[in-house]
Amino acid sequence: MDVLEILLQASFWAATLRIATPLIFGTLGELICERAGVLNLGIEGIMTIGAMSGWLFVFLGVDLWTGILLAAAIGAGFGLLHGLLTVPLGLSQHVTGIGITLLASSLAYFTYRVLLPDVATPPRIEPFQPMAPDWLLAVPFLGPVAAQQTALTWLALGLVPLLSWVLYRTPLGLALRTCGENPVAAEAQGLDVYVIRIGAVMAGSALMAVGGAFLTLSAFNAFFFEMVSGRGWICIALVVFASWIPWKALLGALLFGAFDAFQVRLQQVVGGAVPYQLFLMLPYVMSILALLVMARRAAYPQALMRPYVKGQR
Repeated sequence: MDVLEILLQASFWAATLRIATPLIFGTLGELICERAGVLNLGIEGIMTIGAMSGWLFVFLGVDLWTGILLAAAIGAGFGLLHGLLTVPLGLSQHVTGIGITLLASSLAYFTYRVLLPDVATPPRIEPFQPMAPDWLLAVPFLGPVAAQQTALTWLALGLVPLLSWVLYRTPLGLALRTCGENPVAAEAQGLDVYVIRIGAVMAGSALMAVGGAFLTLSAFNAFFFEMVSGRGWICIALVVFASWIPWKALLGALLFGAFDAFQVRLQQVVGGAVPYQLFLMLPYVMSILALLVMARRAAYPQALMRPYVKGQR
């Protein structure tokens, strides 16, 4: 099997979509936060506790969609904490975000160990099953790709045009972008910058938690320690790669997913001739190179990471 054969396999593109899905949720969530002017470095921890809580609630008996909603609610709660500390109190967004990551990750692991102290193998649940429209299944090549995707993947893809419409076609999106570019102008228009920024961080954090929940409720069927495995940090880089534009965020997530799916298949082609660690490194190296190319032209929100005090001019 050569490189071209890998790229022409429907299973390769199905895996790309599956790997990209949590990144789409996380990147869109981070994009919402940063568009409002708040950097959320708590994403890694929020995705971790979203993965654990979504799985735990389903394991305790709720249905899958309720598990997703509860995970989103917990993510929004951590977003509220981050927003209160960084927006009205003006604390360092970097330090607070890292603190949120440590708190959320530790709380997820602690809760798991307290509730399941003697479990050696993580309990399994029944995850989301693949689904796709009948008309799409009938399309050559796309049909086999779509047949392997779950409802959460379709939800992630649908959020991209929805968020684009909200950001660029609605008063809410204009208000959010204004708070990230010029909060003084937003306040002059009668907008409450604090409320908008905190609301954006809560909404973005909810999406991050759903991205984490995808891992346990769709990609896998159990919770494992370190299963988020740096995806939150990748999402932060993808926001810069996307220049804070939703459809570019989708492109970046798919690009990383393709690199990751490709390295798995490339290992099978090369075998043991090359250390597998080099293949594991490949998607991250390619992502860094793509980020370096795109970051030069990125137009970041002008008020990003700048604390705002009401009434200041």
